Amino acid sequence: MSETEENLPSERETLHEGAVGKADNPFADPGLPAHEHRVQDIDERAAKRSERTVAMLFLVSMLATVAFIASYVAIPIDKIVYIFPLGHVSGLNFALGLTLGVALFCIGAGAVHWARTLMSDEEVADDRHPIEATPDVKAKVLADFAQGAKESQFGRRKLIRNTMFGALALVPLSGVVLLRDLGPLPEKKLRTTGWKRGVRLVNQSTNLPLRPEDIAVGSLTFAKPEGLEENDEDFANKIAKDALMLVRIQPQNIKDKQELAWSHDGIVAYSKICTHVGCPISLYEQQTHHVLCPCHQSTFDLSDGGRVIFGPAGHALPQLHITVKDGFLEAASEFAEPVGPSFWERG
Repeated sequence: MSETEENLPSERETLHEGAVGKADNPFADPGLPAHEHRVQDIDERAAKRSERTVAMLFLVSMLATVAFIASYVAIPIDKIVYIFPLGHVSGLNFALGLTLGVALFCIGAGAVHWARTLMSDEEVADDRHPIEATPDVKAKVLADFAQGAKESQFGRRKLIRNTMFGALALVPLSGVVLLRDLGPLPEKKLRTTGWKRGVRLVNQSTNLPLRPEDIAVGSLTFAKPEGLEENDEDFANKIAKDALMLVRIQPQNIKDKQELAWSHDGIVAYSKICTHVGCPISLYEQQTHHVLCPCHQSTFDLSDGGRVIFGPAGHALPQLHITVKDGFLEAASEFAEPVGPSFWERG
């Protein structure tokens, strides 16, 4: 016997230390430990308590969803409240986050408690089977499903079933209500502007009322309605519809009869808002009387009714009928059509 073999442990010593001998199967199925019943499995009163707990969680979820909707309707968007330790936060955001979180948590907690205390927890070992589904496998799957449905006590525990349906039916309403934040309903706001009969045209740069002599031939002047100030809270929303551009064209060069009738001594007033996606138009070509939108190169002819001659814009620029009173330019009426991009409700 060599020196190396002398240092190896004998088979008797190996077995004594707990190792597996050659004759034993290292892949033998160890089996499953004995199943331990839960208190709910042997005590119907405990099962009823668990059932009431799950139902209570689902009911709290339903109440939280209702509170979410009520908070969205009742709490002003600009209300600030002090919440320790968060400090000053939006009251609406805090209420929405809290109520929606409680609604979702209670549904999850109820489902987990239901599974851990009332549904069957007995472990079942099954042999591996081929990937393909045979008729026997299909029948077994259906039988297992029916057995699982029976063990879940879904049909027996009507209180849990009904409250779960109520919680799952109500919680999607939170998402439906949030669709309201896609934007305020436009109503008729897109059809009207700040221009109406008798409103003076004010130079947007100098903030002074415009006279006909202020508009030179070939120049491009930007105007706004009198009374609209930059420090107004809703100035940005209003100027997005009210912005106006004025150009003086020789009357004999105006091709459109209505445009000529709505002008004053060759001064024409058109909406500055491009009819493609609402960009402000600011580029004017004196020789051709064309204006160009810098965003997508839509081009309009201000000598021919503001019609589109190039680009993706869908319709002509709306013209404002203007006149002169007491030496100042003023609107003779509102725009005849909505300004800015097209919208499907225009008709």
